[in-house]
Amino acid sequence: MTVTADQLGRDAQEFLRFKRAMGIAYWRGEFVLNSFVRFVAQRWGEHGEVGLDEAITRWCTRVGGRKAVTPAVIEEALQRRTLLYDKAGDEHYGVVSAFIKSMRGTDPDAAVYWMARMLEAGEDPLFVLRRMVIFAAEDVGLADPQALSVAVAALEAFRLVGLPEGFLPMTEAVLYLATAPKSNTALTTYAAAKADIDEHGALPVPDHLRPASTPLGKSLHWGAAYQYPHDFEGHYVRQEHLPEALRGRRYYDPTESGRERAVKERLEALRAQDSDDAGGEGGDKGG
Repeated sequence: MTVTADQLGRDAQEFLRFKRAMGIAYWRGEFVLNSFVRFVAQRWGEHGEVGLDEAITRWCTRVGGRKAVTPAVIEEALQRRTLLYDKAGDEHYGVVSAFIKSMRGTDPDAAVYWMARMLEAGEDPLFVLRRMVIFAAEDVGLADPQALSVAVAALEAFRLVGLPEGFLPMTEAVLYLATAPKSNTALTTYAAAKADIDEHGALPVPDHLRPASTPLGKSLHWGAAYQYPHDFEGHYVRQEHLPEALRGRRYYDPTESGRERAVKERLEALRAQDSDDAGGEGGDKGG
C-alpha cells in the first residue's frame, strides 16, 4: 500500500495534535523523523513501507526546518518498528505488568529497561507517568511519602520539557520508586473502609462531629460535645470519630517499612495512652 500525499497530510496533522496534547512544545530533527515513521508504521502496519520514503520526505519538506532525509536515516528509523507492540494486545499489557512488578520488586535495572521498552516502542509517556503516580501511592505509600511528590514532579517536568529530554526526569523517578521502601496500606486501608460502607450503607454522623450551623443543629446541640484537639497536650484527645455501629473499628494497620514504622509507633503510643486514660476513668468511677 502506497502512502499518498493526502493521507500523509491528514496523518501529519493528527500526529502534531497528538504531540501537542502530550505537552511537547518542540521536536528535534531525528526525533521528529523517528516519531513520525513509527506513527505511520503503526497506522499502516507491515504494508506501510511501500512509498513511505517519499511520503516522509514530503512531510519533512512541508514542515520545514528539519534535517535532510536520506535513505540511511529512513532505514534506521524503520528498524525501530521491531519494538512496536499492539497497545491493545497481550504484549502491551505484558510489558506494563513487567514494569510495575519490577518497581514493586525493588529492581531498578529491570524497571528502567521495561520503561525504555515502552518509550522506544512509541508508548505515550504520559501513560507511563500516570502508572508511576499510581504506583507511588499504591506500592510505596507512607513508607516514603516523598515518592508521590517525586512521581508528580516527573509528570510536570515532562510536560515542561517534552521529549527527548523528558526521559531524564522519568528515569530519575523510576529509580526512586524502585529503590524506595514499600507499603500498600493506602490500598488495603481504603478497601477495608469500603467493605464496611458496602455492608452497612450510609451510617449517621455522630452528633458531636456535626456542625451546629443551622437552626436544627443548634436546637439539637450538634457539636457541643466535640473536643478540639489543639486545646489538649500533644494536640491529641481520645475521642470517637466513627459512626456508633463502627465504634473501635480499625482500617489502617501500618507496616514497619520505611517511614511508616514511625507512624506505627506513634499510633501505638496514642492507643496505649487511651487505654491508660480509660483505665483511670474506670478506677475513679469504681472508687
